[in-house]
Amino acid sequence: MSHYYSEFPSGSFKKYRFRVRVRGIEVIIESASGVFSARRLDKGTEVLLNYMIVKDGWRMLDLGCGYGIIGIVAAKLAPRGYVILTDINKRAVMLAKRNLALNRVHNAEVRWGDLYEPVRNETFDTIITNPPQATGMKILERIIVEAPRYLKPDGILQFVARHRKGGRRLFEILSNVFPEVETLGSRSGYRVYAGKVGS
Repeated sequence: MSHYYSEFPSGSFKKYRFRVRVRGIEVIIESASGVFSARRLDKGTEVLLNYMIVKDGWRMLDLGCGYGIIGIVAAKLAPRGYVILTDINKRAVMLAKRNLALNRVHNAEVRWGDLYEPVRNETFDTIITNPPQATGMKILERIIVEAPRYLKPDGILQFVARHRKGGRRLFEILSNVFPEVETLGSRSGYRVYAGKVGS
């Protein structure tokens, strides 16, 4: 079976449905096999949702959105903001579109494509991602190194990682790319890291 980080995940198609309550927001999720953490919200994303910085009016990118939970919560926290959700997995894109509609989110859209490809020449106040750590360091490094060109002045890249399983190295890369870095929060072995570009 192919990895969820692929255009067309193989294997049988099984549907799942669950609810998530985070930061006072309840979200209904329709999911399916072939996407990351299909049956329930994974711990890393849960930690990211609790610590991510979202401000109303911001233009935001949910990079590698999966079934769309990060983008949905960000859009609900910032009703005057706008979120673009992207993923290379076409099944994830289909599910994210369905979940935006299911949760009546109107200040967001979903685009298909690899990493930053779908938002070429666009900039954001923040990029938020639970990066696909299982794909290896090369992809993760690209996410960090290429992020500044898609961020506005004072823009922030925010991501979650298991600190003892690659996260420490990712924070080092982040520190080499961004002039300001910090850990926004940590829980259950996961940390939410942020890198801010200069003004």
